Amino acid sequence: MKKAFTLVEVLIVVTIIGILAAVVVPIFQDNATIAREAAIKDTLRVLRNAIELYAVQHNDVPPGYYNNDPTQSVGWTTFWAQMVRDGKYIPELPENPFNERVTIRVIPDGDALPAEATGAYGWIYKPENKDFRIDWPGTDSKDIRFYDY
Repeated sequence: MKKAFTLVEVLIVVTIIGILAAVVVPIFQDNATIAREAAIKDTLRVLRNAIELYAVQHNDVPPGYYNNDPTQSVGWTTFWAQMVRDGKYIPELPENPFNERVTIRVIPDGDALPAEATGAYGWIYKPENKDFRIDWPGTDSKDIRFYDY
């Protein structure tokens, strides 16, 4: 007589595997979320340090001002040229991991930062006070707004 599993035994094993998966998958998802949050914080730290280094090397004028003249207009293409093009400060502008955008909304001098992120850009930058933020409206696992990182 051949030995084989019955249908009931197979269903029990599949049920146990399903229960184990239901327990383990959220743990991995939480770890992925925490890793993404840490990556965003580190990216912002690197960018802010690069902005500070640029300002120190240019008579305390942060990147974004045309011809490094704070009386001139500011723009994201000028920021890109000063920070990325020569590769001296950052090799490339990182993308926002949530919306995969690298564009920067530059806030002119005298204008206030937006109260909320919209996700329309990758980043938000205010050269007047060297404020650099991620443009994403969500909150992290500790209920802190990404915009406030």
